[in-house]
Amino acid sequence: MNILIQLSHPAHFHLYKNVAQNFMRDGHKVFILIKTKDILEDLLKQSGLPYYNILKEAHRKSKFGMLWDMLIRDWRILRFVKKHKIDFLTGSTVEVAQVGWLTRKYRVNTGEDDMNVVPLFPKMAGPFMGTILSPRVCNNYSLEPYSVKYESYHELAYLHPNHFQADKKVVEKYFSADTPFFILRFSSLNAYHDAGIQGINTEIAQHLIDILKPHGRIYITSERELEPQFEPYRIKINTLDMHHVMAFSTLYIGDSQTMAAEAAVLGVPFVRFNDFVGRIGYLNELEDVYQLGFGIKASEEGAADKMYKVVEEILSMPNLKEKWESRRQKMLSEKIDYAQFLTWFIEEYPESQKIMKENPDYQYRFK
Repeated sequence: MNILIQLSHPAHFHLYKNVAQNFMRDGHKVFILIKTKDILEDLLKQSGLPYYNILKEAHRKSKFGMLWDMLIRDWRILRFVKKHKIDFLTGSTVEVAQVGWLTRKYRVNTGEDDMNVVPLFPKMAGPFMGTILSPRVCNNYSLEPYSVKYESYHELAYLHPNHFQADKKVVEKYFSADTPFFILRFSSLNAYHDAGIQGINTEIAQHLIDILKPHGRIYITSERELEPQFEPYRIKINTLDMHHVMAFSTLYIGDSQTMAAEAAVLGVPFVRFNDFVGRIGYLNELEDVYQLGFGIKASEEGAADKMYKVVEEILSMPNLKEKWESRRQKMLSEKIDYAQFLTWFIEEYPESQKIMKENPDYQYRFK
């Protein structure tokens, strides 16, 4: 087949990188389409995967700007599908559903957030939806009739032990992996669904540093501009090395959803501080069922003090790494390798959809 993969976020690069390689191994031709977003293009350049940037400059200053950009991407993808005789479209975007419907092509959307977190997605993609794949714990609301659920997470498409083994030598290109260190992540929280969402501010960040400093080194990775007092802590690491660094860290604290989940599946304790807490099924599961991290809602009264207390409790836990690795192994024993499953699902579609509807346990072949 000629398969089009649309990526709109760096996390989607990681989700599809092994899947794209599997497609090419199996003789399919893969076309990766992107828009300019954070480090997405840098990741593709470093990976060597061929890609096309269909929107280098966005106009997202308003809802009209977002709509205009979507229409531009729709038009350019539509032309691309016809020019390259695309058979199948996949990705986490509205355009995959819309253009797939217009061209009457098979299309599979991949989603991990509950639809109440991304309310525009079901409104814009719902009328055109083919199939949406999402974790079992994800609530797709109006898109449930189009849903196929699986027992895994996006992060297990690239951080499952079948695909990733943390390498100490990679960490030691930057610093010693034997001394305890902590990663703090500050998101920009500027996506449309981030409106009104609170995260880690300057005062909270400084207090966290004061708590952590006696216990090890502190490294900050940030999407937003840092205040001068935090610049000495900024981490400058090749983006493809970040997961190796995270795997050897003692603790991750941040207001990013994806990095919290990545820490969890690597067996690193996480503390997530924002107003998405309690609203995203897969993170609730990682926190409440597997006890791999803690979510604290930023807008709740006394939230910052609660977070400081949680951090101090984690730092005082005996055998922390062993305890978290045991919890990680339990989680892995109950989840599937999502990259293998997604490869199969697309290559065998629509028969794969029928199989999953009739026999959901078929997915456990992909461990």
